[in-house]
Amino acid sequence: MPNIVGISGSLRRASFNTSLLRAAVEVAPAGTTIEIASIAEVPLYNGDVEAAGIPAPVQALKDKVAAADGLLIATPEYNNSIPGVVKNAIDWLSRPPSDVPKIFRDKKIAIMGATPGQGGTLLSQAAWLPILRTLGVDPWFAGRLGVSGADKVFDANGALIDDGVRERLKKFVEGFAAFCQKRPT
Repeated sequence: MPNIVGISGSLRRASFNTSLLRAAVEVAPAGTTIEIASIAEVPLYNGDVEAAGIPAPVQALKDKVAAADGLLIATPEYNNSIPGVVKNAIDWLSRPPSDVPKIFRDKKIAIMGATPGQGGTLLSQAAWLPILRTLGVDPWFAGRLGVSGADKVFDANGALIDDGVRERLKKFVEGFAAFCQKRPT
């Protein structure tokens, strides 16, 4: 069964996207593991820092993603696009460029997101497309999960309380887990 690493594109303690990842862990099929990896300690990308050596939090994240069967990104939508903190983390993971094949080439990847607004992170998810193409990942497009009105589907503790969203998330995670088990052709 697949081992998936999940990354939330939000650092906020009460993040809807981190809550969505925690709910994904709960509904994952038997045998599938989803490890939520934090990007909170990933510094802002700086070529001078890179030249001095990859920071330990970045290397730890790179190792997790490289070892995983799949990467699940829960992306918020800021100003109709990708949040800077998660883009920064991906930029670090792609450094040095010689590591891109080890970390990303043919890596199974899925994007989902939650927002209190009405768009369900659709624009943010679409903004990921050129990045995914550049990294050479194997994206899963058979499912789509964008949660609108997230402030109403999670309780004050971040628990998913909407049964319809839970069912959609369950199908999404099951589909992505099955996709992660397929070998490249």
